[in-house]
Amino acid sequence: MKEVLVLYYSRDGGVAKMAQLIARGVEEVDGMAARLRSVPPVSATCEAVDAAVPAQGAPYASLDDLRECCGLALGSPAYYGSMAAPMKYFLDRTTPLWLSGELRDKPAAVFTSAGTLHGGQEAALLGMMVPLLHHGMCLLGIPYSEADLAATQSGGTPYGASHWAGTDGKRPLTDEESRLCRSLGRRLAETAAKLAR
Repeated sequence: MKEVLVLYYSRDGGVAKMAQLIARGVEEVDGMAARLRSVPPVSATCEAVDAAVPAQGAPYASLDDLRECCGLALGSPAYYGSMAAPMKYFLDRTTPLWLSGELRDKPAAVFTSAGTLHGGQEAALLGMMVPLLHHGMCLLGIPYSEADLAATQSGGTPYGASHWAGTDGKRPLTDEESRLCRSLGRRLAETAAKLAR
């Protein structure tokens, strides 16, 4: 079984739900499995105060998770049009993988959730792509052959899956958003399977 890493940070649960749907899409492809991982929050204090293992949700990611995957789905809430600090902090520590080129030519996709419909979803997705491009990864989006992309009245972009969470973060994923997440997972897994041959 080849594994696609679904790596995310989620504060209110929307991105975590998207990650689960993307993982489901990955596992709809024969011979492919999803490895769900998260990143810990960052602390404003100088001393680490969080446990090394989360109390709930996916285990925290390590560089080995990136080394071992054949593809990557990267997700974060959109904060002011950018990825969340915990995800940026994790990515900033991937220099050893950049130096060794271990992520080169692996397919990658991005996903996000924002509190408002125009809350910087596309800017956050594009921002998450930048470090992946530096690693030499092959980026995938959602093609307009996915009918939901042209019909959605909530989240969904050609740059990656997105979700309109509402200002309280409690708005559930729509049917269109959910299908686009699964579609992105399938597309990523299909591409990873072809490139891994």
